[in-house]
Amino acid sequence: MTTKHRFSVRHCAAKLLATAAIISIAGTASAADLVISNWDGYMAPDIGDSFKAATGLEIEVVNHATNEEIMGKLMASKGKGYDVVFVSSPFAEVLHGQGLAEPIDKAAIPNLANLYPEASALAYDPGTEYSVPYTWGTTGLCYRADLVSGTPDSWMDLLQPADDIKGKITMLATDRWLMAAGELAKGYSVNETDPAKLEEVKDLLISAKKTLLAYDDTTFYSKLVSGEASLVHAWDGWCNYGIGENADIKYVIPKEGSDLWVDTIVVMKGSEHKDAAMKFINFILDAKNHAWAAENILYKVPNKAAMESLDPSLVEQYPNMGMKPEELVQYELLRDLGPAQKDFSRIVSEIKAAN
Repeated sequence: MTTKHRFSVRHCAAKLLATAAIISIAGTASAADLVISNWDGYMAPDIGDSFKAATGLEIEVVNHATNEEIMGKLMASKGKGYDVVFVSSPFAEVLHGQGLAEPIDKAAIPNLANLYPEASALAYDPGTEYSVPYTWGTTGLCYRADLVSGTPDSWMDLLQPADDIKGKITMLATDRWLMAAGELAKGYSVNETDPAKLEEVKDLLISAKKTLLAYDDTTFYSKLVSGEASLVHAWDGWCNYGIGENADIKYVIPKEGSDLWVDTIVVMKGSEHKDAAMKFINFILDAKNHAWAAENILYKVPNKAAMESLDPSLVEQYPNMGMKPEELVQYELLRDLGPAQKDFSRIVSEIKAAN
C-alpha cells in the first residue's frame, strides 16, 4: 500500500509555503451558504459536492497557509466574513478568549458521539464547548534506519548528533515546534515561559544549528527519501509520507516525550450561518467523511468510528497511525502562551540569526 496523496498541508503555524487562495468548492462566493477557511488539501476535494448532496447547502473554501495568517485576518475583522475556521488548538483558545468563537451546539451535532472520550476532554477545551478536534498527533524523530547507527531515542540525538550524521539533519522552523525540541531535551514543559529557562533552550538550539542541513517544515521527508538527510524533526503524519516511499524510514517519539498537537474546527461568533456551520461539523464527523483525513493525509483523527473503519494495512504500513487515544493524551498539549508568544518569536529569530 502506498500513500494515496501527498498534500502540502499541516496543522500549525508555517507548515505550508503555499500562497493563500480562494477556491469556490460549490457555486460562487455570492451563492455560498458557508465560508470555510482551512489548509489546502485538508478536506476531500469533492466535499462541496457531497455536502450539498447531503444538506442542499453550498460552501466556499478559503485556503490559509498558516495559523498566523488566518488569525491575523480574524483579529482584524473580528471574525466577520468567515463561518467556520480550521486552526490549531492554541489558536482556538485565543479565539475563545477574544470572544470570537461560537459555542458548539451539541444538539445539532449528533456525530460528536463518534469522538473518543479522550478527545472530548482535552484541557484547552474540556467538553468541546467552543471547538471540535479534527486531527491529532505527535512530533518526534523521523530517520533512515539504513543511514543512522542504532535507534535515535532522545531529543539530544537530534540536537547533539553523532559525527557521521552532522550536516544531514533538519529541524522544524515553526516557533512552537523548534522551541519544543529544546524544551523537551532540557526536561521542560512545551509551554514553558520562564525567561531563564528559555535562554537555556535558546543556547542549546543555537549550538544545534551548527549541525543542521536546514530548517525545513515542508520537504524534510523528501530529503530523507533522497538520502540528503538521515534524521529529521517531524510531525508524525509527514514522516508517514516518507515511509510510503521508503520502508527504511522510521518514526520514533523520543524518551523525553512529545507535544500533543490538535487541529480543531471553530464556528465564528460573527457567522450569520451558524445552523449551517453546525451541520457542516456534523457532516465532517460522520465516520466515512472523517476517515478520509486519516486515509489521505495520514494523520490520526479523534473519531473512534472513523479509525475503526480503516483498512488494517494502513496501520501496518504506518505504525504511528495505530497509537491509541490513551497513549496520545499522555503527551502535553500545546497551549496558548499569551504575551509570552512574543518571547518565543523573538528567541526563534535570534536562533536563526546566530552564526
